[in-house]
Amino acid sequence: MSRSDTHRSAGGARNRARSAAAGLQPAVAQIRPLVRNAGAAARRQSGRARAWAAPQLEHAGQALQDNIAPKAAALLSAAARRVEPVRPQRARWRKLVGASAVTATASALAAAARRRAKGAAAAPDTGTVAEPGTAPEPGTAPDPEDATRGSAADDTR
Repeated sequence: MSRSDTHRSAGGARNRARSAAAGLQPAVAQIRPLVRNAGAAARRQSGRARAWAAPQLEHAGQALQDNIAPKAAALLSAAARRVEPVRPQRARWRKLVGASAVTATASALAAAARRRAKGAAAAPDTGTVAEPGTAPEPGTAPDPEDATRGSAADDTR
């Protein structure tokens, strides 16, 4: 085919399409109201379908929340526990050492208090006070104030 024949055949196809469209105009005019009614019916039907589906979805969501969600949460928690690395054991010797130190201190304080009470009970109260720096008489308890006062030589250290 030559170039001019191609242009003529394309022009002919256009003319045929226009004439076919013109022939369809009466059919389109008849169908247009039916299409509008079908669109309105589809909108009404979709509203009904949505009204029916909303409670169904609500019920399904409630069932998921009540039955499946706790099981899924438990599964996820169990998986998290399996994945989590093991924590290293803490050294408990510090607590043992601390408890031992407290016990030793309490025992020492109790022994000192008992010794002081025993010494006070054994010493007769003669009413005389020994001079500082002098040795106590044999058979008497040392004066507790002498131990706390100290001498002048002790203060110079």
